[in-house]
Amino acid sequence: MRSIRAMHDAVTVHIAAPPEKVWALVSDVTRIGRYSPETFEAEWIEGATGPALGARFRGHVKRNGKGPIYWTTCRVTACEPGREFAFGVGAKDKTPLNVWRYELVPAGNGTDVTESFRLADKLGLRVYWAVLGWARGRTNRNNMRTTLERIKAEVEA
Repeated sequence: MRSIRAMHDAVTVHIAAPPEKVWALVSDVTRIGRYSPETFEAEWIEGATGPALGARFRGHVKRNGKGPIYWTTCRVTACEPGREFAFGVGAKDKTPLNVWRYELVPAGNGTDVTESFRLADKLGLRVYWAVLGWARGRTNRNNMRTTLERIKAEVEA
């Protein structure tokens, strides 16, 4: 039987730019459509105009790059310029179903950028992950790498 413990994963890419420059891109959710294979647009909501702890935004997602297409609401859960940006996906007053995180660490001539996701430890998600986790996990890893490589290409151009 396949282990269902790993309801998370991460990808790291080195970008030849200072952490502050990279952070400005990963924390500007209105630019996500330039980088993400699934989330093709996002907008700040409820009066938010930029990254701040607790700020809310919604992302327009094309699941697996082909559909279904839907809006999802997110809340910023970590916001440290030059170091970390994270957001939880889910209803306003509930524990996020999934947390996406970017961690930036100065390294050599630039920044090691790690994008990760972690699903909440809930029965429904554990069942989902046990059945489809192998496929969704691979898709998430590939999409995180694509996102970071697209950011790298833009920053290093």
